[in-house]
Amino acid sequence: MRTVYLNGEYLPEDQAKVSIFDRGFLMSDGIYEVTSVLGGKLIDFDGHAVRLQRSLDALDMKHPSSKDDLLEVHRELVRRNDITDGMIYLQVTRGNPGDRDFAYPPEDTVPTVVLFTQAKPGMADSPMAKTGMKIISIEDQRWGRRDIKTVQLLYPSMGKMMAKAAGADDAWMVEDGHVTEGTSNNAYIVKGNTIVTRHLGNEILHGITRAAVLRFAREAQMKVEERPFTIVEAQSADEAFITSASTFVMPVVEIDGAAVGQGTPGPVATRLREIYLDESRKAAV
Repeated sequence: MRTVYLNGEYLPEDQAKVSIFDRGFLMSDGIYEVTSVLGGKLIDFDGHAVRLQRSLDALDMKHPSSKDDLLEVHRELVRRNDITDGMIYLQVTRGNPGDRDFAYPPEDTVPTVVLFTQAKPGMADSPMAKTGMKIISIEDQRWGRRDIKTVQLLYPSMGKMMAKAAGADDAWMVEDGHVTEGTSNNAYIVKGNTIVTRHLGNEILHGITRAAVLRFAREAQMKVEERPFTIVEAQSADEAFITSASTFVMPVVEIDGAAVGQGTPGPVATRLREIYLDESRKAAV
């Protein structure tokens, strides 16, 4: 049985309880981060800690603890649950005000902090990295502040189910004719030696893996354009791929039934995956 962390305590998962009045449960009034673990070490922890603070600030929510304390909790959960490869989920909500109200509770309301592990043996060796993934496009019907990593994940969940029903692996969301992002990942196309991905803004999540991959791409002398692109442009690209904390860099070989490039993982996505995994392992904590 897993050991989880709840409000300062390490508990067996079946003993961890959160109030029905918690605003994360009633209002989706909470934010989260997912940090990958490879070889028992945390990948991009500093980036996730910075984005956690950004999300908390955007929602006027108090930070539950220092970065060093959170790092120690992450490491302790890895140790207690004997995680070699996997993920650590962290969620912070505005807490339990004792009743339901649309207004924020008093400032002294204690936030709810939950962390738990998910073991994913061999997650860096996913077979899909060799075959590529198939995606469909769907309308982006989410709220406007997608740059805040909130627990409002109903529409992305619906999108994944739409993809599954269509025999695909995931969906890219489209707004005003242009791709925003995947249901739980950032989206990219490759044209020649140029990587194209949507610019940062309120429309997409500021991916931690995205930032690292674009940095590595530039260091490898690849050109990067941060701008919107359409599904038609993606279908005619040489390559396409996604990035996220759990999939790293994953090739996309089909979009709405049309093969991308040769219909197989391309050299840019394949190389970026190798570079990202190699460099991230070196910098892991």
